Amino acid sequence: MSPTVKNILKYSILAALLAYVGCIWVWAQEEADRHSCKGVIVSMGDRGLSDTITVRGVKSELMKYPRKIVGARTSTINTLDIEKYLMRLNNFENVQCFLSTNGVLNVRITPMIPEIRVFDGNRSYYVNKDGKRIDSKAEFYADVPIVTGRFSDSFTPQMVLPVVRFVQKDPVLNKLVAMYEVKDADNIMLVPRITGHVINFGDTTRMTEKRRMIMTAYKNIIPYKGWNEYDTISVKFRGQIVATRRNKAPLYPIETFIEEEDPEDATLPTEGLAASGTTPAVDSSKLHQKPLPPP
Repeated sequence: MSPTVKNILKYSILAALLAYVGCIWVWAQEEADRHSCKGVIVSMGDRGLSDTITVRGVKSELMKYPRKIVGARTSTINTLDIEKYLMRLNNFENVQCFLSTNGVLNVRITPMIPEIRVFDGNRSYYVNKDGKRIDSKAEFYADVPIVTGRFSDSFTPQMVLPVVRFVQKDPVLNKLVAMYEVKDADNIMLVPRITGHVINFGDTTRMTEKRRMIMTAYKNIIPYKGWNEYDTISVKFRGQIVATRRNKAPLYPIETFIEEEDPEDATLPTEGLAASGTTPAVDSSKLHQKPLPPP
């Protein structure tokens, strides 16, 4: 076969392939124009998670999408624009959208995993393992520990995470603690499910030691003193359990010395004493101890 014939054959095959691709593209466009989106399927990323609340939340957000999805021609659906629309929320790490051959929009999301829910004044938000804030939308509710407090740039909710993780991993403390009230970095309060008192855990150091002290208080102190005796049990100090009584009134009457005036003293001359800068001596036998009345 001559070179000329080979070239003609090569270009003929190439032209046929191009024509085939063109026909397929035209056919696909016509099929896309004829087919409409039949529905939306939401799946949870690569982690194999099954979260019906988040799935419902994503579908609810897609219903607010400014352009029609379900029932629209598949050729008019912009999957990249839908991804950007969902990623405007800070509830997701990643969003992928694609149309399947049967006309279904597939939305695959990787959600942010919150560790705590923070109530800071009139604000409420979630915080993930990296300290990133996540909006507390009702559509994406998560059942995580609750932390209340006043936080700032220098004292962030992420600083409380070591204590929360320690409690979550401990089977006893996890059942005991209902929530956390944070005064500052040195006063992290554990609020037990047993109402009536709180536990001042201090900071995030010596947590195993503090756990032993909490167990000591619950086993050896509170059962004998009563559950309503103390309002705060502090384990923040090394080697000490400091309990604050609920009733702040003194246990015993406070005694004081009161000087009673003797009628004879009123008859003594005072002008000379005042001039000399001296004061009359007080007879100690005239001092009486009178306890103050109980509060």
